[in-house]
Amino acid sequence: MTADATSASAGGTGASGPTKKDGPEAAHGPRGPRGPRDGRITTAYPRYVAGKLAGAAVSLLAVLVTSFFLFRLIPGDPVKFMTGGRQVSAEQLAAYREQFGLDLPLWQQFTDYCGKALTGDLGTSYQFNAPVVDKITEALPNTLLLTGTAFVLYTALGIVLGTRSAWRHGRLGDKLNTGLALTLYSLPSFWLGLLLITTLSVGIGPLPGLFPTGGMESGGEEGFAYVVDVAHHLVLPVVTLVAVDYGQTLLVTRSALLDEMGSDYLTTARAKGLRDDLVRRRHAVPNALLPTVTLIFINLGRTVAGVILVETVFSWPGLGGLFYQALSVPDLPLVQGLFFVFAAAVVVMNTLADLIYPLFDPRVGR
Repeated sequence: MTADATSASAGGTGASGPTKKDGPEAAHGPRGPRGPRDGRITTAYPRYVAGKLAGAAVSLLAVLVTSFFLFRLIPGDPVKFMTGGRQVSAEQLAAYREQFGLDLPLWQQFTDYCGKALTGDLGTSYQFNAPVVDKITEALPNTLLLTGTAFVLYTALGIVLGTRSAWRHGRLGDKLNTGLALTLYSLPSFWLGLLLITTLSVGIGPLPGLFPTGGMESGGEEGFAYVVDVAHHLVLPVVTLVAVDYGQTLLVTRSALLDEMGSDYLTTARAKGLRDDLVRRRHAVPNALLPTVTLIFINLGRTVAGVILVETVFSWPGLGGLFYQALSVPDLPLVQGLFFVFAAAVVVMNTLADLIYPLFDPRVGR
């Protein structure tokens, strides 16, 4: 036997390359496609995380700068609002400007704002004469109640209907599902909210008085009656958010599942005798939900940031209604603080989506 042949038989290599293997080991190694990630991914992931966190920090810094300069362009004099429209002397106007630092040069106002923001101090509201952080903390639970309820409902509805549409691709049910989702997704949320108020709340609709026109509570209720009252006020704004937002989740889930259903491993599973419903539910759906996982986090941040119009239409006492109220003054510290919160919600959720996705798909973050 020659040296080359001996080397080939002993090491499995030679002039013709590695010995051919059959089955999943040939494509995915001894543990198959679902085996643990190799050392390269584990080593690279911390660098991937560090890069994403650094990008998020830069984005938040850009938001901080933008929130300061952007709202300085809003027409209106906050000092005149603070005087209540009364005729005041020039000395009194100067005193107000000095009290809130409006007499300082713009660059000095900016450096003071950034320095305080880094310590968690977003300034004092002109309108409420209270710390901006306190006003945000007070309104945040109401916004989370509204957006959290809507988020859970439209995510679940989008996944379920998207899955069913993919299974019934091309049939009447699929066409109705996708058509309705696209129609509702294209509607402005404030217009749909006004339509629901007109038809289900005020006297000119077919079911007048079925739901409150706005607010979060009627007042005077306690205990379980209070919970029911809040839930009653919650219905229309939640329906509005669900209607305009579930379509995106439906379409992404449907598209991903249609792509997955043509995969070879599903054909192999069927050839082994697995029922078609088990193949779809246990194999196709979990893999098809990978894009939806990313979309879930992005949607959560977008819903919090995009709730302004819905809260304003329904007079919901959350961050969105507070932002509209502050913008009309203009209450610069409160507007800046709320803008930062909304933008930070989007940045944080997008970053979480980037960090979590590699845990489901090891190809990302190598």
